[in-house]
Amino acid sequence: MYQIGPIWTCSGSRGFRRRDFSRQKPPLLPKRATGWRRHTASAGDFTTLETNQSEAASTEGKLAWGGGEGGGEAPRRAPEFRNAAECGGGSGGDGGGVCDESLVHIAITLDEEYLRGSVAAVHSVLRYARCPEDVFFHFLVASDPARLEALVRSAFPRLRCKLYFFDPERVRSLISSSVRQALEQPLNYARNYLPDLLEPCVRRVVYLDSDLVLVDDVAKLWRTDLAGRAVGAPEYCRANFTKYFTPRFWSDPSLASTFSSSPHPHRRGPSCYFNTGVMVLDLDRWRRRGYTRRIERWMEVQKRRRIYELGSLPPFLLVFAGRVAPIDHRWNQHGLGGDNVLGSCRDLHAGPVSLLHWSGSGKPWARIDALRPCPLDSLWSPFDLYLHSAPSPSPLLLLLLTAYSR
Repeated sequence: MYQIGPIWTCSGSRGFRRRDFSRQKPPLLPKRATGWRRHTASAGDFTTLETNQSEAASTEGKLAWGGGEGGGEAPRRAPEFRNAAECGGGSGGDGGGVCDESLVHIAITLDEEYLRGSVAAVHSVLRYARCPEDVFFHFLVASDPARLEALVRSAFPRLRCKLYFFDPERVRSLISSSVRQALEQPLNYARNYLPDLLEPCVRRVVYLDSDLVLVDDVAKLWRTDLAGRAVGAPEYCRANFTKYFTPRFWSDPSLASTFSSSPHPHRRGPSCYFNTGVMVLDLDRWRRRGYTRRIERWMEVQKRRRIYELGSLPPFLLVFAGRVAPIDHRWNQHGLGGDNVLGSCRDLHAGPVSLLHWSGSGKPWARIDALRPCPLDSLWSPFDLYLHSAPSPSPLLLLLLTAYSR
């Protein structure tokens, strides 16, 4: 048997002093002059509360985790972000519960290896949300829920959220070896089961990987028109689609024909690559059409015939490529972690930026700790709650960046 469902509800409260951060400058982003465009925010985009400094200091950096070997430090407490005036009080029609129809729902995983990234991702969402009290986080965990609860409480004591336990045995027998061991972890597959894990009243959710930060209001992404599709994501139709599957797959017409397009409204259009680290999911449609089982069937084929090499992505492509509602590329500037072997430094794609994604093997927190950061890692560090102060940008980045101005 496996267990799904909420195991802990994060608390919420009021009473902090209101402080307007609308005139503060968000982290810098590259200008168009080098092929990139910086994000521009309007004054009044977000407000925050100012916490009591002595209270924050009591939880900062010294909350040791019990159990296991070595333990670990908790992050600093994040600022308390509050809704702008037009958002309302943030309590919602059902007293602020998960079924409140005014909420923006976000799902993200929490585990030991990527915990630092998850905390930074949450911090970035709250900092740039115009209505941060209307954001509800659904945290997926596969182990140590008590330790993760303590961490979430220390960093975001008033966050609206729930923790959900995903039993690794639910998917372990379906996982095949991949090019990188991190891609074989069962929690990577928990997103396949979001329609089962989350309450039936949650009809839509934004799924986010743990190695990204937002520099724009997540509500804009949340409001994406999915045009009757179950999945919305930025698509990359010029990517080499063939490399994600083995020669055995492409040499078998019964398998390769999976990506054939069809004019039928419920069949595929042209198949394009999309990154599964940023998706808007229509959970109602997913449930009705049984997409979880379709993904599992392709994983069963993989176990028998070895038709792909790269973790949890190919089954998503097999089920959804050609059936994805396209989202602007600004919502997934991916690949900043390099490839799946070397993790080398990369630049942003040309165009505006709303979300920076360190997909690939190179993670910004690991490179910063190793004193070998890539230039763009300095754009992640302002959201890092584990460092007492963010590292200074490299000289190369300083040459690329200009002062932020409206």
